[in-house]
Parts: sequence; structure tokens; C-alpha cells
Amino acid sequence: MPEQSPFDLAEGDPFGPHTLPYGVFSTADAPGLRRLGVRYGRHVLDLAALPDALPDVVPAPHAALLTAATLNPLLAAGRPVWQKVHAAVRTALTDPAHRTAVAPLLRPLDDGLTLHLPFEVADYVDFYSSEHHATNVGRIFRPDGAALPPNWKHLPIGYHGRAGTVVVSGTPVVRPHGQRKTPADAAPLFGPSTRLDIEAEVGFVVGTPSALHAPVGLDAFRDHVFGVCLVNDWSARDIQAWEYVPLGPFLGKSFATSVSAWITPLDAFDAARTAPPARDVPALPYLDDTAAEPGGLDLRIEVRLNGEVISRPPFAAMYWTAAQQLAHMTVNGASLRTGDLYASGTVSGPEPDQLGCLLELTQGKGPYLQDGDEITLTAWAPGPDGARIGLGEVTGRVLPAREFPA
Repeated sequence: MPEQSPFDLAEGDPFGPHTLPYGVFSTADAPGLRRLGVRYGRHVLDLAALPDALPDVVPAPHAALLTAATLNPLLAAGRPVWQKVHAAVRTALTDPAHRTAVAPLLRPLDDGLTLHLPFEVADYVDFYSSEHHATNVGRIFRPDGAALPPNWKHLPIGYHGRAGTVVVSGTPVVRPHGQRKTPADAAPLFGPSTRLDIEAEVGFVVGTPSALHAPVGLDAFRDHVFGVCLVNDWSARDIQAWEYVPLGPFLGKSFATSVSAWITPLDAFDAARTAPPARDVPALPYLDDTAAEPGGLDLRIEVRLNGEVISRPPFAAMYWTAAQQLAHMTVNGASLRTGDLYASGTVSGPEPDQLGCLLELTQGKGPYLQDGDEITLTAWAPGPDGARIGLGEVTGRVLPAREFPA
């Protein structure tokens, strides 16, 4: 049987010509050389070699962007350039006239390739924008009080995370140390977290920066956000519970945040746009999206624990949209930087099998993650003409806590 051409994708492959996500890879024969790539089915197109192979397809001014070792130069180039480069890549992969030139540039994913963090993370912000998640958590922690804090439906609640501990899918997660205290403890204890959890989230990668003191409005969302990725915001619930009053998450979150190795362009999700859930509290003008394009995204997420599906959170159920999160993040004049990453917060739906973290899935009772457990997040969205738009997976395995120095 003849070997299948890399141009002939399996039916329903979520990494077809409508998706074309960007990443960074290296090869076994040159492990120190990082190159930009675009995923096409089970192959990676070597973008650095594309301008020489097809000089009439890739615009000359943009060729240098494709030879970088990270996506940041392309991110900073702005939306018109993103669109031209993406159109050139799609032409290279779909026009039969280019197959002879492009075929040598396609590397099988399983042929000794290593995937790296695709961009240099500038700042990291995490939100708390699922009403179902926030309500569930509120009921667990405040059974006799209001599930939602009084500001929750007036603004997208968020916190600043640690950019330096954002890691690419496949990076092991070491069980963190920290302080913890239960009501039964007379004093706080120190040691490895015993309530290690996940948070299934969606991330948004900023390309075009903004000036200090210049808020980014809802209508400028597409001009600044380059693409979408999956995020697992690992959480040590026992450390978090003791430290986060009166301020926000700190050591319980900052030890690791995993992101997918592939960043899917924002424009690829046009067919997945959907209206967010109806709001029962009017939004202030800078957050009012009633006259804007639909801000929700119909992303179907799947969470697996050691290979078994434990949840399917629906991103379309998120109360606050990514455009509103960006507007709120900058309304005080805070500037955006190329490589900024902000995440949606845990995605949960109304059904028991749609919860995005173990805290919710177990009603706070556990069990939580054990050493050796592996979590994998995958997702797809409806695309044009019945196609599926894929997001790269996020996988992480829990390693035992390291011995703490005496």
C-alpha cells in the first residue's frame, strides 16, 4: 500500500486548512535550533524554509518573521501581517501547484520533533469568568453565604499570575510546597500540597501592544489578540485556601501554568462565534457588548485523567467574554505587551459532567491529584463547511514533591 501523502488529511481532522495553528519546534538532529512551524494534520510545516521554497507566495517583507526562534516577532507585526502570512501558508498547503516544493518542508509530528513554548510570555493574567464555576466554588466555601461576591456580575474578576512559570504541554508538574491550615489545625503546617487540582481554561495571546494610559475597547479586540490556546492553571487548593484571604491567589497558583504548544489564530474561530449567556445585570458602557459582534466562542473542551474522560466543559457558557476581559484589563490605562497571556478562568457548565476542576467534580471532598496522575485537555470548535477547528492539547503529569532543603 502506498504511503499516504501528508496533504491528504483524515476526514474530520481538526488541524486542516481552516485551522493552521502556529508553534515552535526543534528536531533530533538539531536540538538547539528552534524553528517556527504550522501544524497540518499530523505534520509540521517548517515556516523558516517556506520563503525560500515559495518566494512568490510568502511576501518578502515578512520572510524574516518566519525565521525567528519564537512567535513574538510575528505577534508584534500586527493583524494585517498575521492575515497575509496565514493566507500565504494556506495557499502553500492547499494549492496543488506547490506540492512538490512544500512536501520536503513537512515533518511528521512523531519523527523526533520536540515542541517548545511557542512565545515568550510577557505578563500573565487569569480571570474567573464562568458563572457556574464561581457559583459552585462559592457554595463549597461559603455554604451559609452568597455564592457570588457582590462585584462578580459587574466586572470580570481576575488576578496577575507569574509569567515565568508558564510551561508548554508535556512539562511535568512537581507537587508544590507551601503553608496550609485546616480548621482543625492549631497552627499552619508546611509541606507538599495534599489537594493538587487542575483548572481547564482557554487562553488568549496578545500580539499588538498598546500604549500606556490608552484603554483597549471592545471593538479593538481583534487588533490586539493573535490567537487562542488551551490552559491548565494548576492549583494547590490547600495552599490557596490559607493564603488568599484577604488578597488573591499567590503560591497556590504560581508554581505552574501549562499551555498548549499550538496557538490557533483568532480568525479561525469566526464560525464558532456565539452570543454569551443572557446577563441579568446591565454592563457598564466600556463592557457593554450588546451592539458588538458575538463575543462568545463555542469551544468543546474535554478533560482526561489518566486517559479517562472526566468532564466536557462548554466554553460557550462563559459569562464574561475574552473581549470584555481585555477591555477591563486595560480600562485603568494598563498597557498590553506582545506576548501577554490572559486566561478565561475555569470553564464549567451547568451539568455534573461539565465541571472544569476536581474541586467542583468532588464537591470539595477529593480525591485530588495523586503523584503519577496525568491530565490532558483537548478542544475543538465548529468551523466553516462542517470543518472542525482544533486547539493543541495540554498534558501534564504530576511528579512527587522534591525534598525541601533543611
